[in-house]
Amino acid sequence: MKTLIAAALATTALAAPLAAQEVTEFRIGLLGGENAQDRLASNECFRAYTEEALGVPTRLFTAADYNGVIQGLIGGTLDMAWLGASAYAAVYVEDPNAVEPVLVKTNLDGSFTYHSIGFARVDSGIASLDDMQGKAFGFGDPNSTSGYLIPSVEIPQATGATMDSGDFFSEVKFTGGHEQTIVAVFNGDIDGGVTWADGLGEWEDGYNSGALRRAVDAGLVDMNELVEIWKSKPIPEGPIVLRTALPADVKQKMIDLTASLHEKDETCAYGVAAGETAGFKPIGHEAYETIIEVRRREIGG
Repeated sequence: MKTLIAAALATTALAAPLAAQEVTEFRIGLLGGENAQDRLASNECFRAYTEEALGVPTRLFTAADYNGVIQGLIGGTLDMAWLGASAYAAVYVEDPNAVEPVLVKTNLDGSFTYHSIGFARVDSGIASLDDMQGKAFGFGDPNSTSGYLIPSVEIPQATGATMDSGDFFSEVKFTGGHEQTIVAVFNGDIDGGVTWADGLGEWEDGYNSGALRRAVDAGLVDMNELVEIWKSKPIPEGPIVLRTALPADVKQKMIDLTASLHEKDETCAYGVAAGETAGFKPIGHEAYETIIEVRRREIGG
């Protein structure tokens, strides 16, 4: 989503004795996909609610790329994050015991899936994936589910060609994130690209949630100047994860806070979820076993 979360907690008189002994600071990791300032602004309300719930300083960590959050979770310097399914798979493959998936963002129809969306400028003459042959195509991040993993599987199936530059596409370019891909296509720097969206609602709005919706809300693009040229099969929304080693009471407080966020503050939930959401519901590791196997096979691990 695809925006995200991670943490470590600090000792104060307000903290429970168990938490005070084991946690000094709560750190929430935010995946890449938009500029750092916007990521911080979208999640500041959640940071404040977390600090209130736990009674300790809480910080937001904005990594330059997905791997920064992945390694922070594996190394124990981050305690919570909203990961994409592929990023969760990357953590799990390296250390199955590092984090626990606890919640997932749901769409307005109650589903918890989204799509990788291929798009181009309307005035480019590109109306389908076939029209992208011989043109430059942009992907966000190698650790992004919708920004690379799923397209790297489904697009070759559709084109009968590899993802290597010079085969079907003239160039396969990593832009650094979803927002960068959207802006690069909109500005004509690349011919087409992929990003994530729930696929619900209206194209003109950037759908109900996802990177396109964030870009529209930020005034970065006019969707009437873009056209959808490809859509993946449904992808399971990535999980909100907590560091396994956190005290049980801290985990429960964060689960309760996040699960009630939509009811507590709908505007805050909108920012955290990158658009419209029905809230956050329980999820377990089993929902991501297929993605983990796809990552092992396609990227290695």
